[in-house]
Amino acid sequence: MIIIERTITLSEAMSSLRPGYPWVVRGDDVYANLEWNGSTADKPTEQECLDEIARLQAAWDSKMYQKRRSLEYPDFKEYLDGLVKNDTEQMNKYIQDCLAVKAKYPKPEGN
Repeated sequence: MIIIERTITLSEAMSSLRPGYPWVVRGDDVYANLEWNGSTADKPTEQECLDEIARLQAAWDSKMYQKRRSLEYPDFKEYLDGLVKNDTEQMNKYIQDCLAVKAKYPKPEGN
């Protein structure tokens, strides 16, 4: 089973905010368990981490329609087979099937 929905974690936010810095999360993936091994000036605040989690989650969620579509699009080989056979009915069916998937998972405004 392919999982396309996910929740962004503190660890992912830290990797985005401070790549290469020495940190570790011990236990549950929450700010209280964040051990910072660098200078205290470089440690992001809890709010910075929450903001980065929200930003990364929004970026992931904005592409959900693409991920859902990719799971339901018909196999492109069907179109190619129709092309080789000059079977316009088969090619048109492929196109209609693709359009139906696009209609089922529309592109959100602003993307």
